[in-house]
Amino acid sequence: MNLHEYQAKELFRAVGMAVNPGEVARDPAAVQALTEQYGGSAVVKAQVHSGGRGKAGGVRLARSPEEAGGHARAILGMTIGGLTVREVLVSPIEDIATEAYVGVLVDRESQCPVFMVSAEGGVDIEDVAAANPEAIHRLRIDPRYGLLPHQAYRLATRLYDDPDLARQGARVISQLYAAFVDNGASMAEINPLISTTGGRVKAIDAKVSIDDNELFRRPAAAALRDPFSESPADRQAREAGLSFVKLDGNVGCCVNGAGLAMATMDLVKYYGGEPANFLDIGGSSNPDKVVAALDIITADPGVKVILFNIFGGITRCDDVANGIVEAVGRISIEVPLVIRLTGTNEAPAREILDGAGLAAVTSMDEVVERAVRLAG
Repeated sequence: MNLHEYQAKELFRAVGMAVNPGEVARDPAAVQALTEQYGGSAVVKAQVHSGGRGKAGGVRLARSPEEAGGHARAILGMTIGGLTVREVLVSPIEDIATEAYVGVLVDRESQCPVFMVSAEGGVDIEDVAAANPEAIHRLRIDPRYGLLPHQAYRLATRLYDDPDLARQGARVISQLYAAFVDNGASMAEINPLISTTGGRVKAIDAKVSIDDNELFRRPAAAALRDPFSESPADRQAREAGLSFVKLDGNVGCCVNGAGLAMATMDLVKYYGGEPANFLDIGGSSNPDKVVAALDIITADPGVKVILFNIFGGITRCDDVANGIVEAVGRISIEVPLVIRLTGTNEAPAREILDGAGLAAVTSMDEVVERAVRLAG
């Protein structure tokens, strides 16, 4: 779950980090009033879960309250990364001497947090990695001990030659790790981390992603979710308890179990097709999940065929069959539907489908090959 910049900054402030001031506004008049409070100049930043806000025109400097109001009128309502900007963050302009990048994320390969820092901040870290990979310094953190003080200082010396700035930077790096751990984050970054001409180090940007698996035990973090930042399909899948990822192909997949879903997508690719999604209905025997899954898939205009691949272990095939029949009766499905059902209650499931004029096979290769052929 991604957080808006202003939300991430609140998490940073909670661990004592030096963060520049700022307040959220949802209309130009409020933006103009905040700019007056900040001495007549401000930065107006779109709050939307998308990278490239600056390149899209979603981050603008204002040298007067009237100019800030004009920027707000231009930014509010604009679309960035397919998402509509509904609010902006207004912050005072900082006197910047240097910009750096600091980030920590969970590295699946090493199974531990990894810090990445670079003295080249203020730009996309991917661009730095491509143009000058030596400028990025990495450090794996042993989760048994966490980030140790000498490690934080070592990272900070990669950003600053001045000992005072390095000490301040080390403190910010330690605080970033604390916010990362305390909130169950999968990623937390500051870009840029600035030093001012007065010799202060502070975060003027913030980005945090919280692991969805942490939310059940962190209700305060879960309450920060912005439903408007999700696509309708993502929101519907989450509310229905489905694991869903939109892809670019034309074979809509509905599968039970993440492993089988991955294998199904691999097989679609093997036979020359392209999956339109990853959609795992899980191990539940709830027909409503099947209805929700079909509703999500059929809403995608790029889908040319719907592929069901169900292996009934915990999931009962007859419940899935009932869900398919119910969905077909409720939803206008204008593309072919191919089904593989095998396992628990397979025989009654076939009877249910036969009664609705549908058919199922048991071979995974057969059903995938047929789906790819129909999609083509």
